[in-house]
Amino acid sequence: MHNRFLALCAVFLLAACAPKRIAGTELQDTDDTRAILAVMERYRAALEARDAKAIQALVSPKFRDDGGTEDPEDDLTAANIGPHLEALFTKLKDPKVEINVRRVQFREDEEVAYAIYYWNASWRMPGLNARPQQDSELEQMIFQKVDGDWKIVSGI
Repeated sequence: MHNRFLALCAVFLLAACAPKRIAGTELQDTDDTRAILAVMERYRAALEARDAKAIQALVSPKFRDDGGTEDPEDDLTAANIGPHLEALFTKLKDPKVEINVRRVQFREDEEVAYAIYYWNASWRMPGLNARPQQDSELEQMIFQKVDGDWKIVSGI
């Protein structure tokens, strides 16, 4: 009986020492993790609202994305992402985006964070195809602290 009591106490002690998790996730509940999730939610909402300026406000001055190609002509930067998205959004109708963040890791020495996320999106492009389109993929978004705020460096 005494041994069971000690074992039970040990289990409760270990459970109390476990890191807190954000409800419904396996993500550690820290101010920085919540800040990253908030940026990703603002990004998701801006996509659905087709708000290029809101997305541009979320990116770091060091933002760079190669668009999945080796051609530097289609690279996105902090300077050209706004006009690029505005042109894209004029062709896009009814975007719906879900983002499921699987992991957030930090490199504290450089104030950099990496978020692994799964996105699922649907949209219509009436000028290109009459049928609704959809896509989903596992991605990584990289963040950097700029003046105390987390900003997107790549991965949109």
